[in-house]
Amino acid sequence: MVDYTEGAGVQYHVQLKEGDIGKYVILPGDPKRCEKIAAYFEQPVLAADSREFVTYTGMLEGEKVSVTSTGIGGPSAAIALEELVNCGADTFVRVGTCGGMQTEICGGDLVIATGAVRMEGTSREYAPVEYPAVSDFAVTNALVEAAKKLDTVFHTGVVQCKDSFYGQHQSELHPVGYELQDKWEAWIRMGCMASEMESAALFIVGAYRRVRVGTVLLTVANQEREKKGLPNAQAHDTDEAIRVAIEAVRSMIRQEREN
Repeated sequence: MVDYTEGAGVQYHVQLKEGDIGKYVILPGDPKRCEKIAAYFEQPVLAADSREFVTYTGMLEGEKVSVTSTGIGGPSAAIALEELVNCGADTFVRVGTCGGMQTEICGGDLVIATGAVRMEGTSREYAPVEYPAVSDFAVTNALVEAAKKLDTVFHTGVVQCKDSFYGQHQSELHPVGYELQDKWEAWIRMGCMASEMESAALFIVGAYRRVRVGTVLLTVANQEREKKGLPNAQAHDTDEAIRVAIEAVRSMIRQEREN
């Protein structure tokens, strides 16, 4: 592969090298969430700020850990994961937002993904569509136990991933709206918990690179509740999802140390 850094010794997009990050990395989409997440670390420092990829590194439980933003969607998330793995990371927790799909999921609830519908394009350039996008069992268990410990409302199950935000929210205006609407109904009938944009790509790239990936999401709102005339309060504060991710990372560090 061409060295686009021209010998700088860092990964081209994230601008990091081995030693700059820990083996555990939290992955928000929004760069502005990185500083908020890093505040939970001990002695956090800004390691890199490049494009949509902002990275802080600090300590948890005596272990070096990091947070790196991925931007919106599968392509940039896949780039971040590939380059972070190249820098030595092997365990990842995506912290993001989603829209609820089942009517029992309300704004403010958390969704811990066990797998993802690959209705996006990035993962198809890694694996045939028949290969499932599933989260890592150990990371997912750590997230579930953390959510229980923090006494938060959460759901587990499959999430749907797409490339077009407005394809979901204004599908009737799109030339292929008929297809988008039919598939949306199919995902609901299959029990999809929520819709988001990154986990399918992260799960597939993680499987390819042999690293562990899990996801915890804040439900912002639920358009299916809106359609049915049910209360549909919105939530935008991601702190509860962040605290679950931090607790899960702490737990995995302690578990690994004991083993």
